[in-house]
Amino acid sequence: MPIIDVEFVHSAQASALPNTNTLAAAIGRALGTPPGRTWVRLRTLDANFYAENESSVSPSELPVFVTVLHAHLPGGPALAAEVQVLTQTIASCVGCSAERVHVQYAPPGAGRQAFGGSLVK
Repeated sequence: MPIIDVEFVHSAQASALPNTNTLAAAIGRALGTPPGRTWVRLRTLDANFYAENESSVSPSELPVFVTVLHAHLPGGPALAAEVQVLTQTIASCVGCSAERVHVQYAPPGAGRQAFGGSLVK
């Protein structure tokens, strides 16, 4: 399962947005999931709709926000390791520093996420 939402904040000067297929393939490899088992949704947010309080952000410092939904969250060290590999993978794919990739985990999807009418257990 995981479902990965990637929100890429970009400016008008952005040379190119990341390729979603490339991003999905890289994330799937990083997580060790079989083909077709990691779903990636890429959204963009124009930099005009992003701000940091009392601070200006240059185009090279614009962040990437990532939300991860697993059926069951990895525990302890496995979660920390996954955060590191996801951060590095996404930073590499979108061409930003790892410090600008922010990963958030959604509550476990088991019992509340359904695919084709079947609830994930």
